[in-house]
Amino acid sequence: MKELKIVAVVGMSGSGKSSAIDYLTEHAVPRVYFGGIIYKAMEEAGIERTPDSERIFREEIREKEGKDFVVRQALVDIRKLIEAGQRRIVLDGLYTWTEYKILKKEFPTELTVIAVVAPKALRRKRLAERPRRPFNAQEATERDYSEVEKLEKGGPIALADYYIYNNKDMAHFHAQFAEILNEIGFLAK
Repeated sequence: MKELKIVAVVGMSGSGKSSAIDYLTEHAVPRVYFGGIIYKAMEEAGIERTPDSERIFREEIREKEGKDFVVRQALVDIRKLIEAGQRRIVLDGLYTWTEYKILKKEFPTELTVIAVVAPKALRRKRLAERPRRPFNAQEATERDYSEVEKLEKGGPIALADYYIYNNKDMAHFHAQFAEILNEIGFLAK
């Protein structure tokens, strides 16, 4: 049986994380979606999803339930996948320093963190043009500040195992990502 390998994709909004996640799910890698945990909790609380309500809720739930609220739920999902025989898992939405530390403790050799980075101006352009939840420049800046200050998003990016500089076309991005995945033996049969 293959050894367990877990990839977490991190980065600021508009960097291209979703493109990396899509690449892996297209290769039939199951995904644990941290944002889905937040959305489910919002639905259970009867809160309408808007960019503002999501940001406020993300911060408040972690303050109320603990900085490890999302990762505790994610660990349940990860363990279910492992018990079902999955040996390759992608984590979508690892944000906080607390989440990073807990996952590194739980999966010290199995977890590889890949940061997707892009120039701020390019991220702003992508955020303005995306079809779902577009942000103007001010909203994007506010989101960056909020994620760095309140969610400690910079730590997992700073200590990532690998980096992809996503400033060209999708073919270039996929080539960089595939190179990393091959190096760590993630998609190997």
